[in-house]
Amino acid sequence: MISTVVWGTGNVGRAAIRAVEAHPALKLAHVLVHDPGKVGRDAGALAGLDRDLGVAATDDIEAVLATSPRAVVYAASGDIRPDEALADITRAVAGGAVVVTPALYALYDQRGAPPELREPVLAAVAGGGGSLFVSGVDPGWGNDVLPLLMSGLGTTVDAIRCQEIFDYSTYDQPDSVRHLIGMGHPMEYEPLMLAASVPTMVWGGQIRLMARALGVELDDIRETMARRALETTVTTRTMGEFEAGTQGAVRFEVQGIVEGEPRIVIEHITRIHPSCAPDWPSPPDGAGAHRVIIEGRPRIEVTVEATDEGENRSAGGNATAVGRLVNAIDWLVEAEPGLYDALDVPLRPAAGRLGRKQS
Repeated sequence: MISTVVWGTGNVGRAAIRAVEAHPALKLAHVLVHDPGKVGRDAGALAGLDRDLGVAATDDIEAVLATSPRAVVYAASGDIRPDEALADITRAVAGGAVVVTPALYALYDQRGAPPELREPVLAAVAGGGGSLFVSGVDPGWGNDVLPLLMSGLGTTVDAIRCQEIFDYSTYDQPDSVRHLIGMGHPMEYEPLMLAASVPTMVWGGQIRLMARALGVELDDIRETMARRALETTVTTRTMGEFEAGTQGAVRFEVQGIVEGEPRIVIEHITRIHPSCAPDWPSPPDGAGAHRVIIEGRPRIEVTVEATDEGENRSAGGNATAVGRLVNAIDWLVEAEPGLYDALDVPLRPAAGRLGRKQS
């Protein structure tokens, strides 16, 4: 059994505890938390399970890493604390752990990552013998392994389009939705995530990964951006009220340009309420989906809808990101120490888990 730590118990961490507990090759050894109110609570309660797991949460990072865990699922956010997240992750890798995380966007395409991010990880790998794999859903499997798999079903491929289409009122992260993305702010407000070059920083690595796998040279990576205001004030179940005239929908593209044309496109269409921008594409049921479209012969379109935690679509997306990461741990443990990306780490069948209940 592979001794595994889950570091963080928010939206991703809850799913990570459940995934580690369910995996036949992993043993949940420790759970690290930041909130003092969670210290001492059982991991099962923190993960929303109906039973205790016998693992009490702690905030003692030193003590946990001193046990030399073989694997760490780093579920703490890196959105607004990238330097701290990188320091935590390299510390665990330097201690010999296999670390999987969605936290550092620039390392999704580790070969194209800036040296100030890549070199500390490589130094930690060389010094401690650990490994790092960074992935998620979007960015993540929704714009790497899934579209690449689908492209192999075509006779000719003219373009690949990956879409995330979501009602963000289902996303239980108010600070990110309101302030990083700008929902509910006046239209003159400039959200950090929508600033010029930031979408490319987050999703450009996925464009480069797909181009590398497809064997094409990129001329450039470009961005498009559109925002819409709410026409009426709306009230959401999870995040309260959003006033008329404030930002209610966003649509942007990160485009991989090949021979002058946008051939590899990652598109996001996000709303705080279905009434905003009704002319833009919508998910099949209004809540949220990830979609991949292969333009070519034949034309192929696949829409993925995942739900978890009471039929919540955002929680379902988080759970699939966690599944990709946690299910890679045993492969990474057997592989050589290193810094890995989605083209290195196979997506494998759920061997040994069909019909298996969590003990």
